[in-house]
Amino acid sequence: MDYEIVVIGGGPAGLAAAIEARKNGVQKILVVERDRELGGILQQCIHNGFGLHVFKEELTGPEYAERFINELKENNITYLLNAMVLEITQEKEVHIVSPNEGYLCIKAQAIILAMGCRERTAGAIAMPGTRPAGVYTAGTAQRFINMEGYMVGKKVVILGSGDIGLIMARRMTLEGAEVLAVAEILPFSGGLTRNIVQCLDDFNIPLYLSHTVTKVKGHNRVEGVTIAKVDENRRPIPGTEINYDCDTLLLSVGLIPENEVSKTVGLKIDPKTNGPIVNEVMETSSNGIFACGNVVHVHDLVDFVTEESRRAGRGAARYVQNQLDNSVIGFETIAGDGISYIVPQSVRIENVEANLDLFMRVRNIYHNVKLVVKSGDKVIKEKKKAHMAPGEMEHITLKKDELQQIDGSTLIIEVKEEG
Repeated sequence: MDYEIVVIGGGPAGLAAAIEARKNGVQKILVVERDRELGGILQQCIHNGFGLHVFKEELTGPEYAERFINELKENNITYLLNAMVLEITQEKEVHIVSPNEGYLCIKAQAIILAMGCRERTAGAIAMPGTRPAGVYTAGTAQRFINMEGYMVGKKVVILGSGDIGLIMARRMTLEGAEVLAVAEILPFSGGLTRNIVQCLDDFNIPLYLSHTVTKVKGHNRVEGVTIAKVDENRRPIPGTEINYDCDTLLLSVGLIPENEVSKTVGLKIDPKTNGPIVNEVMETSSNGIFACGNVVHVHDLVDFVTEESRRAGRGAARYVQNQLDNSVIGFETIAGDGISYIVPQSVRIENVEANLDLFMRVRNIYHNVKLVVKSGDKVIKEKKKAHMAPGEMEHITLKKDELQQIDGSTLIIEVKEEG
């Protein structure tokens, strides 16, 4: 069967995009999910803190997912579970395999990529030492404990201070494990400040910045871990080693947008985000193929994923209905001083509705600075910030009349000292 829009991924991004496309007049929508249920990673995130922006209340991950799953079903949007997308083509053919349906080739007028992200593993960071049992990524441990009912260890060291690692420090403690330390190779944490406070400080779990694991001991099972301080080149400093007797090492060392399928169709990838380059309606370098959520860039809040995915859903609906102007050439967004990346990377003002949200991350920790949006030497907008950190995503909203002040082919955002 042919569909107007096929959404790849049934997590928070895919659900929000599919529902928004339906609200914008698209009838034939298919959501393809490789797991056994909809909701994606939210189903294993049983802690609260979700929904403060979107619903103005605090929900757990499964509660947040349930609201979108129920809305998807109320809108009679078709979905396929236990289904793996093997390939997509420039002709917007989606090749799928599933145990129930076998091999399918579905033709779509538009495709929305919402595959989320995956965790970096021990192999990805070339961690020294042996490879005994007891080394897990933090997300894998989270699934084992929260969904499968297995306790992964009793004495734990965590490498990396991303949000999943911080949350698992608290979760393991609440389940009766002893979390000995969290080590972070960078001089600042990769997670939200609230998670450092609620998950480490509240439980007296030490956080060692500018530290990394230098040795994993054990043959059949982890028996111990050595961490050491690192210099400005991230090399261990001799004499700073700390030894821990433990049976488990959790890794929270970064997330990578899941773009193997994106690469099969030849989409342009941003080397800074490791996700597809997108425009103002979240359309990729291939006309009619859209992307949203963690497949584009790693978010810290699912509420921002939802808002971005709704934009992709509206964009895909407008594409199917021939309401997008593809004839115009827009401007590029350029990451200036202090900015790591900006999404979207290009903007055609003619396709912007009332306003445009630009998402970005900074390169370092800043206090009492301002984000400056400028075109050439003309300042379009300034936003004062008391505190900014790489672990917390920033965003600026530009109204359409502000966008129309742009003179030239680029828009630059940079961090500047106050005064």
